[in-house]
Formats: sequence, structure tokens, C-alpha cells
Amino acid sequence: MRRELTLVVGALLGALTAGLLAGAPSTAAPAAFTHPGVLVGTAQLDLTRSKVNSGAQPWKSAFDTMMASTYASLSRTPKPRAIVECGSYSDPNHGCTDEREDALAAYTFSLAWYITRDSKYADKAIQIMDAWSGTIKDHTNGNAPLQTGWAGSTWPRAAEIIRYTYNGWPKGRIDRFAGMLRTVYLPKVINGSHSNGNWELSMMEAAVGISVFIEDKASYDKAIATFRARVPAYIYLKSDGGLPKTAPGSGLNTRDKIIKYWQGQSTFVDGLTQETCRDFTHTGYGLSAISHIAETGRLQGQDLYPEVADRLRHALGFQATYELGTAPPSWLCGGSVKRGLGPVTEVGYNALHNRMHYAMANTQKLTERQRPAGSNNLFVGWETLTHAENPS
Repeated sequence: MRRELTLVVGALLGALTAGLLAGAPSTAAPAAFTHPGVLVGTAQLDLTRSKVNSGAQPWKSAFDTMMASTYASLSRTPKPRAIVECGSYSDPNHGCTDEREDALAAYTFSLAWYITRDSKYADKAIQIMDAWSGTIKDHTNGNAPLQTGWAGSTWPRAAEIIRYTYNGWPKGRIDRFAGMLRTVYLPKVINGSHSNGNWELSMMEAAVGISVFIEDKASYDKAIATFRARVPAYIYLKSDGGLPKTAPGSGLNTRDKIIKYWQGQSTFVDGLTQETCRDFTHTGYGLSAISHIAETGRLQGQDLYPEVADRLRHALGFQATYELGTAPPSWLCGGSVKRGLGPVTEVGYNALHNRMHYAMANTQKLTERQRPAGSNNLFVGWETLTHAENPS
């Protein structure tokens, strides 16, 4: 009996230790989900609406920029496909761009509806979402997980706003849209990826947003656990030691493998990311997804920012320094970096500087220089409008 008890206790301790190493709490999902609650919430949207309607800057210019974009054109015709096929670097591109841009358009129209209260924008968002939910069956080819992550990050933002602030979306169509997210998108992203870090982070952003919309606590918990394990493996801090941390199951078990995965970079400093020496564009995808997940978690009553704050603020500041034009030293990426971070700093900067009061001089300079932030045409859109100086 004593031996059996010892084995049971040992197994329980082992499971607990494994969970702690993975950074996963026993439960992360709220007792009840908050809606709308994917990237933007009611208080945030209300502040944005009041700023735009009073003509305050930078919100009014950000709104005008959004409304002048192709994503806000009421003549847009959605282009759904049953099978979206996306190869590496979108070659082949069979519906990849169409899907991402239609999702961004639906989100754009949902924001336009909330700010103007003009039903034509809500109806247009519904038209786009209905077109895709009635058509798509699968994503295929090498970039299928990433494509699913990008589009799957944007759809729930639009759907949350329309479902919970507008009465014109029939329940049957809402259920069909939820079914699309549950059966076509979630299975492709929920198990993550051991590719470059921006893949898994984007996939987890989609999984978290989808889980909120369909109110799936188990998938929410799983996605947050993966996120918590991946962030330390994506952004280096000197407290990590001589080498960056690795994601569970990555197989990166030697110094040579880790350095190769970090694009050949062998000198590690605060804020360096796994893709800094690849290019800043892909780095921006990863940092954006981290900010978005933390923001959604905050809206759901789980503040993840204190947990990721040091990594995220150092990463934003490090990349911003060189994005602003500082020449890289010889030890960094062989003395040459590929700039192009994109409009991805507003969410993290607002949370870390305006809410948590970290000094972030370079990130602030870059953020203000890029205002009003537009879209990266993948899964980022209009974040000066929704997050600039927004304490809500």
C-alpha cells in the first residue's frame, strides 16, 4: 500500500512539475467569457468611438485612414473558396490573399459599424462572414497552418463585435460561422508548430480568439499554455543564461541546434528574438501575436502582461532601435539587419507604457512616427484607432 501511495504521489508531482515547466496553469479560461472580448472590448471601443466623434487626434485621422482603405469599400465582393491552398511564401496562392483580406475587411466593417452606428457596415461584415462560413472546408499545402492562423486571428475580432453589438445577424448564420471556426480553423492551429516562432504565436492567437467566440474553455487553456511556453523561447533575456530557452518538444537540445534556429546568431542580449536575424517583418508578426494574445487575455480577466512584460518591452525596444535607423553592431546578424517591422507596436506599447508605466523611448518614437498605423494586409489592422492612448 505504501509503495502504491508513493508511486501515485510521485506521478502527481511529476505531472505538476511538467505543467509548471510548460508554463501552464491548471486553468486559464474565465468562469464566463466576456464579449466582445477578442483584442478589443466594450470600454475600449466606446473610448475609440468618443474620440473619433469628437474629432480628437490621432483617432480621427486613424479612422479616416481606415475608411479610405480598400477594406472599407462597400463595393467589396467576398471571394470565398472551399479549399484555400497556400504554399511556402503563398506559392501557390489559391485564395490565400482573398481569405486574409476578406477577414480584415469584415473586421474593418465591424469597427466602422461600432463607431458610426450605420447598419450598412454591420451588414457588409455579415455578408463577408456568411460567404466564407457557407463555403470553406479546408486549408492545404505547406503554409496551411500559418494561413489558418492569420485568417483565424482576424475572423473572431469581427464576429465578436457584430454578434454582441448588432441585432441583424441571424442565429443560424452565427452558429454556422462558429461551426466554421470550430471545425475548419481550430484543428489546424490548436496543436501548435515547431516552425519559426511567429508561426506558433500566430496560431495561438487564432486559437485563443476562436476559443473565446465559441466559448471553448479547454482549447483556450491549451492555447494559453502553449503561448506561455513559447514566449520565453521567442524573446531572449539575459536571465535565461548563456543560451535562449527552447519550446517544449522542439528537439533543440544542443548549442549548435539552438544557434542555427536563431538564424546563426550566437551573441544573445535582452530583446533579441528568434527571428531578429531573419528579418524584422517576421519578427513583427511574432511580437504582434504576443501583444494580441495578452490583450485578449486581459479582456477575459487574465492579465498576462506582467508575465511577458520584460520580454515584450525589451523586444519592442530592441527592434525599434534598429528600425529607426541605428546601424547594427558587427556582432548582431553579421552587422546587417533587414528592417520592416510593420505597424505592430501600438498594442504592446499602450499596455506596457500607458498602463504599466514602463519607459519605452525608442518604441514610443517609432510608434508615434508610424501613426496612424494601418494594416500589414495579413492580420494586423487599425491599431492606432483601437489602442492608441487607450487605458480601458
